Amino acid sequence: MVLAGIIAAFAVPRFFQQNTFDARSFTDQNLSMLRYGQKLAIAQNRPVFVLLNGSSIALCFKASCAAAADRVLPPAGANSGGKATLNACGKSTAWLCEAAPAGITYAVPAAGAAFYFNALGRPFAAGDNEPVSTFPARLNIGISGGGFARSIVVEGETGYVHL
Repeated sequence: MVLAGIIAAFAVPRFFQQNTFDARSFTDQNLSMLRYGQKLAIAQNRPVFVLLNGSSIALCFKASCAAAADRVLPPAGANSGGKATLNACGKSTAWLCEAAPAGITYAVPAAGAAFYFNALGRPFAAGDNEPVSTFPARLNIGISGGGFARSIVVEGETGYVHL
């Protein structure tokens, strides 16, 4: 009984915090999108740009991402369609773009705010001309909320994306 009381007092409230689930979900979405962007660049033999603005992540075929034709389509046919995502992604569900849910902290270093994967899967800063890269050796993207904190790492030399 004492053990059940301790678990009920400390573990159960934490289990039901929405921010914990949102942070984990958004981390998984970012990880998947970055890996997909790298694989897409290799498969289609063209650059895929990753735009990180501290509140959302988006994949495009051009740095400006101005036209709908420049946007990477979601492999599932639509993004999450959440309120924050629709607001950050121009009300479009046909774009591989996701926004951080409310209450989630999304830390993106200025050096990695915009970059692209080349046809070999290697990351370059958005303004770089191959083969010279000013992309950092390691890009750390921090996501936290509800007691959950993770850092996604993009390796500068290989483009390997991991936690």
